[in-house]
Amino acid sequence: MTRSVYVTGIDRGDGRQVVELGVMELLTRQVDRVGVFRPLVHDGPDRMFELLRTRYRLSQDPATVYGMDYVEASALQAEQGTDELVSTLVDRFHLVARDYDVVLVLGTDFAGTQLPDELSLNARLANEFGASVIPVVGGRAQPADSVRAEIRNAFRAYDGLGCDVLAMVANRVDREDREEIAGRLADRLPVPVYVLPDEPALSAPTVAQIAQTLGARVLLGDDSGLARDALDFVFGGAMLPNLLTALTPGCLVVTPGDRADLVVGSLAAHSAGTPPIAGVLLTLNEVPSQEILTLAARLAPGTPVISVAGNSFPTAERLFSMEGKMTAATPRKAETALGLFERYADSADLARRVSAPSSDRVTPMMFEHKLLEQARSDRRRVVLPEGSEERVLHAAEVLLRRGVCDLTLLGPADRIRKKAADLGIDLGDSQVIDPATSELRDAFAERYAQLRAHRGVTVELAYDVVSDVNYFGTLMVQEGLADGMVSGSVHSTAATIRPAFEIIKTRPDSSIVSSVFFMCLADKVLVYGDCAVNPDPNAEQLADIAIQSAVTAARFGVEPRIAMLSYSTGTSGSGADVDKVRQATELARSRRPDLKIEGPIQYDAAVEPSVAATKLPGSEVAGQATVLIFPDLNTGNNTYKAVQRSAGAIAVGPVLQGLRKPVNDLSRGALVQDIVNTVAITAIQAQTPSDKAAEQ
Repeated sequence: MTRSVYVTGIDRGDGRQVVELGVMELLTRQVDRVGVFRPLVHDGPDRMFELLRTRYRLSQDPATVYGMDYVEASALQAEQGTDELVSTLVDRFHLVARDYDVVLVLGTDFAGTQLPDELSLNARLANEFGASVIPVVGGRAQPADSVRAEIRNAFRAYDGLGCDVLAMVANRVDREDREEIAGRLADRLPVPVYVLPDEPALSAPTVAQIAQTLGARVLLGDDSGLARDALDFVFGGAMLPNLLTALTPGCLVVTPGDRADLVVGSLAAHSAGTPPIAGVLLTLNEVPSQEILTLAARLAPGTPVISVAGNSFPTAERLFSMEGKMTAATPRKAETALGLFERYADSADLARRVSAPSSDRVTPMMFEHKLLEQARSDRRRVVLPEGSEERVLHAAEVLLRRGVCDLTLLGPADRIRKKAADLGIDLGDSQVIDPATSELRDAFAERYAQLRAHRGVTVELAYDVVSDVNYFGTLMVQEGLADGMVSGSVHSTAATIRPAFEIIKTRPDSSIVSSVFFMCLADKVLVYGDCAVNPDPNAEQLADIAIQSAVTAARFGVEPRIAMLSYSTGTSGSGADVDKVRQATELARSRRPDLKIEGPIQYDAAVEPSVAATKLPGSEVAGQATVLIFPDLNTGNNTYKAVQRSAGAIAVGPVLQGLRKPVNDLSRGALVQDIVNTVAITAIQAQTPSDKAAEQ
C-alpha cells in the first residue's frame, strides 16, 4: 500500500507543478490527513508549498516540510558522501510521515543545485521513503519523436533504479502533437502515460507579477484586473487605427506614457470587448494627465494601467523573459492547472494505483472534491439566470476551468461579456442568452401559456413573463435545453423556485418539494431536512421529506440512517407534535421498509452513541444517524444555522428535492465556492432521471 507519492522529473522546465497540484487534489479526495515533504529547497519561501497550504488548508508546520537547503546538502554530500545525505533526509521525511496518512513528496528541481546525478538521487530518496514515483518530462518546443523518446528513457531510468513507477507524464507538449504522442505511447510502457498539452495561461505572467518584477507603479486597476494573465504583448508606437488591429485577447499593451491616444483607444476597445485586454503598461516614466486617467477609469473600470521608468526596449527584453508562476496569490492559475490535469490524466485510474489508505472521515474539503469529480464524470448543462452577477461569473470561471459542467448564462449579452472582460474572465464556449431578445421567447411564451391556461394566462401575458430570467431558465430546463438551473444570489427564494413549481412541478412519487442542507462537520457529513421550504409539514408530508432526503443522501455518498427528530425519544413523551413525528415514522417505514428509520428521537440520541446507548439501546440509527429530519421549518432552520455558526460547519444548500428536474436556490449572501458547490450538486442531480431517482 502506497503511503507516499514522489513527483519528480529529469530536467528543469517540465512544469511539474501542474502534476503536483493534480496529485494533491487526488490525495485530498481520498484521505483527511495529507502531508507535504520537499527534500531539498532553495532559499526563500517555497511558492508551491504556500499554494498547497493555502488551497488545501494544510495545518502542517512549514518547518517540517523541508529536509534541507541545497547549499547544506551539497556541502554534506561533498564532506560525508551521498549515504549520509540520504540518511539525514530519510530521518526528516519520517518525522512527517508518522503524523499523516499519506505524504506528497516534491522532488528536486534540477535548477542550479550543484548536485551530481540528480535523477539518481531522486530515485534513491523515493525508494528509501517507500514512495511510488510519478516522473514528469517537459515537452515544450520539442518534436513529438523527441518527447516519446524522453518518456521511454525516463521510465527506464527510474524503473532501472528500482522505483515503483505509478505513471509517466509528458507535460507542456505542443497541442497539435498531443494526440499523436498519446496514441504512440499507449501500451508501449507497463504504466499509463498521461500527455498534457502546453497551456499558455499557466506560463503567462499576471499583470500583478509583471508590476512586481518591473517595480511598476499601479496607476489604475483593482485586484481582479491585476490578476489577469498577460497572454501576449502588443507594443504601441504607431497611429491608433494600426494599434487597434494588432490587439489580441488578453494582451498587455506596452506604450510610451505620453501616448494618451493609445491608452484611451486600447481601453475603449476593451470596454467594447473587441478584444478584452489584460491592461496597459506605460514606459518612459511618463504618466497621462489626471483627466485622461479619470476617463480611462470610466472606460474600463478595474483594468490595470501601470507605469515603469525605463524605455520600451529594455522593458520588452524583461517582459519576454518573464514566465508566470503558480502561487497562493494566483488561484485562477491553480484552477486552470487542475482542469488541465483532470482532463488529460485518468484520475480514477491513478487514484486506484496510488492506493492511499482509505478513511472513514469525510471532511468538508473531501466532500467538495467529490462533488466536482462526480459532476465532471457525466457533464451536464446548467443554466445560471444571474449571468451578470460578479460572484456568478467567478464561479462560472472555476466550473469551466475545472471542466465540471457546461453553462448557459442569462442576461443582456453585451453586459455579461463586458463584465466578464472587466474581471478578466474567459467564458469560453459558454452560451450567453438574453431572454428579452432570444428567438426562444415566442416558443416559451406559447409553452408557458399552455401550462398555465387553467390560471387564465394568455400568450400575450406569457410573453412578458418569460422575459424574466428565472422563468426563462426554468423553461430551458423543462424543454431539455439545459439539465438544471441555479439562481438566488440576487433573487429571493420565491422568485427562484416559484417558476419551478409552476412549470417543472413535482415528481409523481412526491407530494411536495422539500430541501436538505449537507452539513459538513470536521469529520463527517450530515443531511438536514427540511430547513428551507415547508413551514409546518403534516405527518404524510414529513414522511415524504424523510424518503426524499434519504434518496438525496444516497446519491451523494451518504449512507442514509434516518432520525425523525422530536423533543421526545421513543415512547417517553406524548402530545400532538410527538404524535405527528411518530405517525410520519410509521408512514415512511411502510413506504420504504428497506430504509433504516428511527423516530421520534431527540437530536442528542440521534448523533451521540453514549446517549443512544441509554435512551434507545440496540437501535440501528440512534447514535449514528446521518439524515436528520426536523418536525418543522422553525426548528430546522434555526438548528442548521446554530450548528453552522457554533460548530464551524460548512452548510451546502439548500438542495431542492421532489422536482421532476433539478432547480436549486442560493443564499443572497452566497460565496463563490457556495455557488460552485450548488452548481455541481445540480449537475449531479441531473445525471439521474427523475423516474430512476424515485426508485433509489
